[in-house]
Amino acid sequence: MKKIITIFALSAASVAFSQIQKVEPAFWWKGMKNPELQILVYGKNIANDEIEISDGVQIKDIQKVENPNYVFITVNTNEVNVPKFKINTKKGKKITSSYTYELKQREPHSADRESFTSKDVMYLIMPDRFANGDEKNDSSPNLTEKANRNLPNGRHGGDLRGIINNLDYIQNLGATAVWLTPVNEDNEKVYSYHGYAQTDLYKIDARYGTNEEYRELSQKLNKRNMKLVMDYVTNHWGISHWMIKDLPTKDWIHWFNDGENGFKRSNYKTTTQFDTNASDIDKISALDGWFDTTMPDINQKNPLVLKYLTQNAIWWIEYAELGGFRVDTYPYNDKEAMAKWAKAITDEYPKFNIVGETWLNTAAYISAWQKNSKTGEAANYNSNLPSVMDFMLYSDMPKALKEKEGWDSGMNRIYNSLASDFLYPDINNVMVFFENHDTERWNEIFNDDPKAYKLGLTLISTVRGIPQIYYGSEVGMRGDKNKGGDADIRRDFPGGWKSDKVNAFKLSEQTAEQKEFYQFTQKLLNWRKGKEVIHTGKTKNFVPQNNVFVYFRYNEKESVMVILNNNETEQAVDLKHFAESLKGFSKGKDIISDKEFLLQNNLTIPAKTSMVIELK
Repeated sequence: MKKIITIFALSAASVAFSQIQKVEPAFWWKGMKNPELQILVYGKNIANDEIEISDGVQIKDIQKVENPNYVFITVNTNEVNVPKFKINTKKGKKITSSYTYELKQREPHSADRESFTSKDVMYLIMPDRFANGDEKNDSSPNLTEKANRNLPNGRHGGDLRGIINNLDYIQNLGATAVWLTPVNEDNEKVYSYHGYAQTDLYKIDARYGTNEEYRELSQKLNKRNMKLVMDYVTNHWGISHWMIKDLPTKDWIHWFNDGENGFKRSNYKTTTQFDTNASDIDKISALDGWFDTTMPDINQKNPLVLKYLTQNAIWWIEYAELGGFRVDTYPYNDKEAMAKWAKAITDEYPKFNIVGETWLNTAAYISAWQKNSKTGEAANYNSNLPSVMDFMLYSDMPKALKEKEGWDSGMNRIYNSLASDFLYPDINNVMVFFENHDTERWNEIFNDDPKAYKLGLTLISTVRGIPQIYYGSEVGMRGDKNKGGDADIRRDFPGGWKSDKVNAFKLSEQTAEQKEFYQFTQKLLNWRKGKEVIHTGKTKNFVPQNNVFVYFRYNEKESVMVILNNNETEQAVDLKHFAESLKGFSKGKDIISDKEFLLQNNLTIPAKTSMVIELK
């Protein structure tokens, strides 16, 4: 009996020692341009222990914070001469816990990796709603919300394997980059499928798959000369994030003492970021206010937070061999901190592209967020952010197509929007789109009218910038956000589940209506792939006449004439009006209809139709 008691006493004593429970990042790489690595070590009262590193590895700095469960260790990886070393916690001379840390070798040319550019077409997928490739992971015992396809806002079972299984479909469509809404763990109780309330920044949500499957998807895309773009969230985390539950410091998040459990909703007025006359209270409300009760607002001004976010982003690029970032809610972050974040990433990967969600209404506001912007410079700011999203064009497009021509209506809206291009320092690195996962479905706005879809797709595929399309629109998918909320604009792709009656992934099984949308998309996007004149050519716009908008994309080698007829009747276009851009060309071929014709006096274009004419 005495022996048993002694063993129990020893066991209890060992439990009292601090134990390393988590290390982030779990491993790193040698040969980074910035050799300084900050390692987060987490465990109960771990700051009360002595920390040492084996194999002669020198600790540059140890930072302890108000929460004793955290220690932040800084090492210079250039000075580490072993591939692995141990991080030990000690009480006196006794080692109480140990973690083996690895510095991996980088893949050759990792720093020079290619990223998405205006040569690409980006295909946006909400993974839970695209295809269920592995039914075994629809629910997870360690994650709260279980699969229930009958719930519009529930988990439906789409996953990484479903995307991998349909890469032929995406490639054949003509897309060259794939943007997934966040797939990191989102362990909220309900409404977790969208992924924007992340609870672990280093782990893929088990209902989507594993970290290894995410890397597999990226590698398989890379083999097809395609790219995987991660949806990165710097502004907020989920309230169930393990660090939110046990904050390292009080100022890790923005906390409102007069709010409910620290919560106060943002006023969403991010125009205050550049408004030189904005009140302090409005700025604070916009930037520090929370997106929702389940999304605590992260404080990027805290140097530890900023370093954590920076290293996490670089870790995913290196580990998963990523081809770009799309960053959520960009103007809601602290802009000075985010300038450092973007610079750190692009310093490490000079060709790496990052597009920010800059949901603002005018080109002046949007362009201020692009690197080297003159409008940003006027506010004494440089974002270091390579790419922005053209929300002005997005907003104007449906209005333009629904209106008759007026001084600033109809196709003049499009012209006026494009006339603001001079504000952007890199106009080819602007993302153009007519819908995404947060907006009304284009095909809903236009009642599944293929003519409206073709006009919209022609525009974003031939103007300057990087076109982005949203999964399912290429087969006529629609959804009414006003009636069904976000879930309705994020419907399941037909054919992504075994029980689906129609499989739109297979051309042979598509309905006649789906075929019309799909075949137009496939033809236009695959034509665009090889057209340098569309990727980087100059633009010449002609003021719309009779609600017909004509513009040219040209370079020293070739020229393309684009005509958009927004009328309910056919129109005769007087080619003499475009003589300055038609000089030297005698004929053309419309790549949509495959018709060739001489460039004579007039050209007739059918109602609600587009033409993309290669000049010869």
